[in-house]
Amino acid sequence: MNVAPLIGLVLGGGALAWAPFLREDLRPKVAERRDRPPGEIADLPRGRIHFQWHGDEDDPVAVLVHGLTTPAYAWDGVVPGLVAMGYRVLSYDLYGRGWSDRPDGAQDADFFVGQLVDLLEALNVAEPVTLFGYSMGGAIAAAFAARYPSQIEKLVLVAPAGMGGYPTGLTRRIRDGGATGRWLFYLLFPGQHRRIARRAEAQGVPRKYTRMQAAEADWRGFTPAVLSSLRGVLRDPMELEHRKIAKAGLPMLSIWASEDQVIPLEGMGVISRWNRASVQKEVPGAGHWLPLSHPEAVVRAFRDWLWEDGEI
Repeated sequence: MNVAPLIGLVLGGGALAWAPFLREDLRPKVAERRDRPPGEIADLPRGRIHFQWHGDEDDPVAVLVHGLTTPAYAWDGVVPGLVAMGYRVLSYDLYGRGWSDRPDGAQDADFFVGQLVDLLEALNVAEPVTLFGYSMGGAIAAAFAARYPSQIEKLVLVAPAGMGGYPTGLTRRIRDGGATGRWLFYLLFPGQHRRIARRAEAQGVPRKYTRMQAAEADWRGFTPAVLSSLRGVLRDPMELEHRKIAKAGLPMLSIWASEDQVIPLEGMGVISRWNRASVQKEVPGAGHWLPLSHPEAVVRAFRDWLWEDGEI
C-alpha cells in the first residue's frame, strides 16, 4: 500500500490547521514600529506603553481611553477641542494596540484598569481627572470609575460598550467557541478588520485614519489582543459598575451615535435604568466611528453638558 498520499494529506491538514497561528507569529513585532512614535513611551510593570500629553501643564487633566481596535489616534480630532476648553489631555494606547506592548494575560477589566492605574502613577497624576472612554474604552472607564471614584472629576462615555448586545452573530459564536473559535478568529479577523476599516471612509472617517486602522492587523499581537478583550472586558454587561458610579454620585455624560451599527442605541435606556442621574446626548447621523467622523460634535456635546450644569 502506498502511504505517501495519506502522509501528504495528514501533513497538509496539519499545516492548514496551524496556518492562522503561524501567520500571526510571522507578523512584525510592535518594537519594530517604535523608531518614531508620535508620543512618548512609559515603562510600566506589565510592559511599555505609548502615550501623549496635549495642552498646558497647569490645566486640569482629561484622560482619553480608546476602543477595541482603534489606538489613541481615535481621539485626534477631539483633542484640540478639549485643549481649547482648558484641559491638559492624556491619550494612550491600550496594551495590544498601537505602539504599546502586547503582554500576556486575560484582557479583562482588571487588566485594563491596572494599566491605567500604573500609567497615572508613572506620570504622577494624583488629582481627580475627567475620564473619557470610547466603545470598549467606555467599559474600561466605567470599571475604573467604579473602583476609584475619588480619582474621577467627571466621566464621559462615547458610544460605550458594557450595556450588553455586543458582539452579535458570528463574532459572538467565535468568541464563545473555545479553541475552535480562536482558530476561526485568527483565520478570519485580520481580513474582516481591514475591510471594515476601509469602509469607514464612507462614514466620514478621514482616509489617513482608515489606512492606519487597516494596518493595525499587520502587527503581531493585535489579533490575539482583540479576541482576549472580546472574551474578557467585553463579555458581560457592566450593570454593577454603573450602579456603583450612580451610588458615588459621579457626574456622567454618555454620547451616542444615532446610526451606530456596533453599539445599539438601546444602550441609552439601559444606562438610564442603571444610573438615573446620568445625562444622555445623541449625535444625529453619526455611526460608531464618531470620535473620528464627528469629533466636533463630541466636543460640543461635552461643552453643552458643562454649560447646562452651570460650569462654564
